[in-house]
Amino acid sequence: MREVAVVAFAQTRHSAVDEGLSEPELILPVIEEVRRASGLRTFGFTCSGSCDYLAGAPFSFVSALDAVGAWPPISESHVEMDAAWALYEAWVRLQHGDVDSALVYGFGKPSQGDLHQIMTLQLDPYYLAPLGLDHVSYAALQASARGTDRAELDEIVRRSRAAGRANPFALDLPDPEGDSFEVEPLRPYDVAAPADGAAAVVLAAGDLARSVCERPAWITGIAHCMDSHYLGMRDLARSASAAEAARAAGAGKAQVDVAELHVRFSHEEPILREALGLSAATEVNPSGGPLAADPVMATGLIRIGEAARRVIGGTADRALGHAASGPCLQHNLVAVLEG
Repeated sequence: MREVAVVAFAQTRHSAVDEGLSEPELILPVIEEVRRASGLRTFGFTCSGSCDYLAGAPFSFVSALDAVGAWPPISESHVEMDAAWALYEAWVRLQHGDVDSALVYGFGKPSQGDLHQIMTLQLDPYYLAPLGLDHVSYAALQASARGTDRAELDEIVRRSRAAGRANPFALDLPDPEGDSFEVEPLRPYDVAAPADGAAAVVLAAGDLARSVCERPAWITGIAHCMDSHYLGMRDLARSASAAEAARAAGAGKAQVDVAELHVRFSHEEPILREALGLSAATEVNPSGGPLAADPVMATGLIRIGEAARRVIGGTADRALGHAASGPCLQHNLVAVLEG
């Protein structure tokens, strides 16, 4: 396997409201930041992740290329999902050996619509749509299947929001309070806080990575795996696909210092801790995670970027970045990064 590392990462200051920026205006600052950090102006491959349903237009990602610069012609691709999967595609592309660098970015503006409707259409326009359930209702089914310890969930939210308040890119959210339900047994604060935002990562291979970054975050394992689409064919109290992705990525071969998990609902953290085999010594979501800011379609990429940032900065020797997609943790991606 060819050596590939994250050598630069940048993200926007996420916002809970529409600040009037177009997608190219949202993306351009983070792309320029990773260009400065890596010293690279051009890349052998470019890949993005976004959602046409958020923008309300087909092929909306094409306009975002104005921020990248598509002339002279570039080798470019796109995934209609979280940009963590764009990073996976870029990693595979670098394994071919004919290019040595890749730019990966993701963006989303959930402020422009209603996520309850948008995510249902984007993730499942056919099979389960007649049930009339949205992504929060599906999550509530999973929380009920697992069994909820309210004190445990409240502590997860409290810790995540406190970490988010110390993170200049996350939202400034108060500690959880109130006894109303979003969808029982989930309270409103158990649900990730949608935000407009973007992120970018630069991948580099071998000697190029060593030349542009003092301490590259080497991707020593990466894999993604998907469960059955039908909820009735799964044990919702656990995540078999997350466990399989972790096994394939080699997450359990050594101690994980930091894990950034794509936890969009508080009950998902203990499910993922178990599936990924994380010990009590692993620090989970020191950035605050999605419960402190969920810039949809960039959130998973940010988990990998935040994990890489800890390795690059020397505060972690081995970190794990996780991304999820689909109802009830259906599709999971795990990346292991080492200094």
